[in-house]
Amino acid sequence: MRSACDDKSARAWLSDKLADANWLIKALDQRQKTILKAASEIVTQQDGFFRHGVSQLRPLTLRTVAEAIGMHESTVSRVTSNKYLHCPRGTFELKYFFTSGVGAVDGEGGASAEAVKAAIKALIDAEDPKAILSDDTLVDLLKAKGFDLARRTVAKYREAIGLGSSVQRRRQKALAGMR
Repeated sequence: MRSACDDKSARAWLSDKLADANWLIKALDQRQKTILKAASEIVTQQDGFFRHGVSQLRPLTLRTVAEAIGMHESTVSRVTSNKYLHCPRGTFELKYFFTSGVGAVDGEGGASAEAVKAAIKALIDAEDPKAILSDDTLVDLLKAKGFDLARRTVAKYREAIGLGSSVQRRRQKALAGMR
């Protein structure tokens, strides 16, 4: 097109548009590499989740990933927003893997809030309808599994996953038994 164009202003316009196109291609390539770096680090950090499930999800912060890949926290936050990772366990937003931590009974390491929620759900799903577990009982059972939680934290997590109190669950199961 340049050789066929005799007009200097048209040639300048073409050069300008070519420069813009090259800049866009480089920007998109950089964005792709940044997303891939962040996603790869998340997969590395959350290896237990991909191998064994939500019970192995570890606490992870934007700062941890940012330091590992040599970028700023805000960059990691931006590239993980509204981006999804598809794996054999399902499709998850990258932000899902950034979870707060819960202390361990032995003081070593900890577990993610999602892992604790999964443990609470499993305990409640397995409860005997004639012996509904109170939040205090859940605290004791979780402590035996290595999670150090207060009763209020258990209640907060239980409510967050849509499970009622022991009184509500007792009524629900009594009504289900009458049908």
